[in-house]
Amino acid sequence: MTAPDRPQSTRLAVLVPFGIVTVIWGSTWLVIVGQLGVVPPSWSVAYRFVVAGVAMLAWAAWRGELVRLDARGWAFALALAVGQFVLNFNFVYRAESYITSGLVAVVFALLLVPNAVFARIFLGQRMGVQLLVGSGIAIVGVALLFLHEVRTSPGGTAALMTGLGFTLAGILSASSANILQGTATAKRYPMIGTLGVAMLIGAAIDAAYAWATTGPPVFPASPAYWAGVLYLGIAASAIAFPLYFGVLRIIGPAKAAYSGVLVPVIAMLLSTLFEGYRWSLLAGAGAALAMVGLVVALRARRPNR
Repeated sequence: MTAPDRPQSTRLAVLVPFGIVTVIWGSTWLVIVGQLGVVPPSWSVAYRFVVAGVAMLAWAAWRGELVRLDARGWAFALALAVGQFVLNFNFVYRAESYITSGLVAVVFALLLVPNAVFARIFLGQRMGVQLLVGSGIAIVGVALLFLHEVRTSPGGTAALMTGLGFTLAGILSASSANILQGTATAKRYPMIGTLGVAMLIGAAIDAAYAWATTGPPVFPASPAYWAGVLYLGIAASAIAFPLYFGVLRIIGPAKAAYSGVLVPVIAMLLSTLFEGYRWSLLAGAGAALAMVGLVVALRARRPNR
């Protein structure tokens, strides 16, 4: 394959931000665990996106990027806020109250399925044979990781099913936001400022829901908690989301979702370093297949519509 024929997804301009996002999001599962049990989940989500939204708008101002949204732009920001920064994260934080962060991360790797289906339905983007093969390999790997995590996951069947239900709801919410970023409407507005507005809208909705369901805000004295909020708000949101959505606009929602296939592998590697995680043959085989599927899929060329 000559350089001009290489698919966009194998170019450094895509692989570098793709790798950065994957490493950052692979670390967030450990950080989110430290946010639970201290503050109601919806307040933690609200704090995260206040930090992220302010950081994004400050970044936009530094770049000289004026945020001027018309009625359509505000509607887009609201839809993005609800799908990505309200529903998705509230579901994920609640899922981790019932099942392990590793299991949530593994199940979230299935984001590539609704992303591919919705991209076909709403964006007219088809999956070629090579991308389908890569997806099949990756899904087998995810299934093996899932079996490993289920076997080691504490709690009963009710907790497992509840946690999986919240995770699947989060996947569908995130996928809807991914598809929004692939539309022509998204490209009409500056990404950094628009994301900042969407994050602050999301934070406001999160706070309203948190206050209505759990009472006034809780401000813990724990430095570790607030360090986690800053990391999740700045690194995992203000930095990672623009990089991820920028990649998505180039290679499409289906391929971009492969970051989620690597995230549980990164999370397991970090857990090995910091939590004494022990790999099994099942987990190792699943991680290897996920990597193979990723390589096959990213080397696939996007078929003509």
